[in-house]
Amino acid sequence: MSIDNLKNALPEYAKDQKLNIGSLTRSTELNEEQLWGALVAAAAATKNETVISEIVDEAKGHLSEAALEAAFGAATVMAMNNVAYRSRHMLGDDYANVKMGLRMNVISNPGVEKVNFELWSITVSAMNNCEYCLGAHAETVKAEGLTKEQIWEAVKVGAVVNAVAQAVQIQDAR
Repeated sequence: MSIDNLKNALPEYAKDQKLNIGSLTRSTELNEEQLWGALVAAAAATKNETVISEIVDEAKGHLSEAALEAAFGAATVMAMNNVAYRSRHMLGDDYANVKMGLRMNVISNPGVEKVNFELWSITVSAMNNCEYCLGAHAETVKAEGLTKEQIWEAVKVGAVVNAVAQAVQIQDAR
């Protein structure tokens, strides 16, 4: 089990993250595709090779190839959008109506249920600190029937995977 590999690699100071990731993988808020897609998108967003490899290895037993690709798509398109939308917001009102001019077709045709892709976009947007994208995607999934508990679970996945990657990176640097 690859999540177990990550947990076993965590030092004592990251014991909370070991417990948190274990709890999240048993989530009752999200269905299997939602959970494992969020884990993959979050792992990709960390840019940590060990975290990506370990989570993806296990996720292959829970996700179709299309869902795995969609989770990677969510991570990459949100890496772009989070920078662009956050920057447009920080530049102020003069930029509010500037045409974005960036391709993001994967959002309208992700290869999985749109609500799941949008949920994974929430995970990555939370990790990338993009208030605009976080809010926009949350509104979309709420309109599709997801609850605030499900949205928060996706945020927690991003937070914990980010912390796990931090601990792995520290250990690799020591």
